This record gives sequence, structure tokens and C-alpha cells, in this order.
Amino acid sequence: MPRLQLYSYWRSMASYRVRVALALKGLAFEEIWLDLLAGDQFTPEFLALNPEAAVPALVEDGQPALTQSTAILEYLEEVWPAPPLLPPDPRGRARVRSLCAIVVSDTHPLLVPRVRAWLNEHGFDDDAVREWSFHWMTRAARAIEARLARDPETGDFCHGDAVTLADLCLASLFTLGKANGYILEDAPTIARILARCETIAAFQDALPRRPAS
Repeated sequence: MPRLQLYSYWRSMASYRVRVALALKGLAFEEIWLDLLAGDQFTPEFLALNPEAAVPALVEDGQPALTQSTAILEYLEEVWPAPPLLPPDPRGRARVRSLCAIVVSDTHPLLVPRVRAWLNEHGFDDDAVREWSFHWMTRAARAIEARLARDPETGDFCHGDAVTLADLCLASLFTLGKANGYILEDAPTIARILARCETIAAFQDALPRRPAS
């Protein structure tokens, strides 16, 4: 088995989805916690791993770090394909990746600490930043709910009756959003899928827990 090290922040949505994937695939890993609010991501040591100063970063057997959660998830899927987290057919894989992109590409980048810090620096108080975050999460919820509710490919999970990367991304946004006070409304299909994910140990074990100091 490879030696895997995951550089992470305990409240990071992106780190959460990688933790779930690692658990689903039965891969042991060492989690190295960074305190993003304290600026640990800007230390010379971490910048040598990821010049973008962002988590997650996955180091395998001392090789250069893999960064960006989507790239890490795709890598894990290619190298450790069981259990599969992408459908076997091209159209199904495209559908799952499209659902992932609503979270990973269109929504999550607006919620990250560096954006919140910029908003604070430019006159947004904490309540306004919270309103900003919840606005974009609600926009994503409406789009994803519409996609899932009308598509016959939706099953027990986002795509059929087995967990895919789309479920990891969905839970990273709304399960962690709930922990931060976001209330999901008028999205029964999303709520049903999240409830199903929450019964799975890999999702439960990946939930954000403040590391011991």
C-alpha cells in the first residue's frame, strides 16, 4: 500500500470530499492539519508543496503533491477503481462530472476563505459575508434540484443507485453548509440523497471535526 498524506483543513469542503473517497476505497492515509485562518497555508514548507496555498494536497510516497480536489478524485478513481465512483458509460460519466462542476467549479470557489477575507477587507461584515455565501449555495441548490428531479438517471443517489463523485460533491456543499448554519429548503431530491449518504460510514467519518490541539 502506498503512503498517503493528505494536507487538509478541518472545515474544508474540498478536503471533505477527498476524505470520503479515500474512505470508500479503503485507503489508509495520514491527515496533516493546516489552520487556514492562522495562515499555515502560507508557510514556506507548504508553499513548496502547493504554491497556490490551498488544500487539499495529496502526497503519495513522497512524490510531488497532487492538488485540486477534482484532480485528486479522478486520480484515485483511475488508480484504485474499486469501488467505482464514476459510471461505466461515457454519457453517465459526463452527467456525473457535470453535477460535480456545479459544486466544484461554479459555487465552491465563491465560498473559500480567501474570498471571504477579501470581502471583509472591502467592507463586508460577517453577516454580509454569510448572506453572500448562502445566496450562492441557494442558487446551486435550485439548479441541482432541478437537474436531479427531472432526470430519470437519478436514483437512490445522484446517478443511479450507487455512490458517485456527484454525491461526494453534493454532500461537501450541503452537509458542511448545514454545519455552518445553512438551511436547505425546497430541495426534496437533494435532501433525500443527503440523508442516504449520511447513513454511510465513509461520509460520517469524514465530517469536519476540529483536530485536537
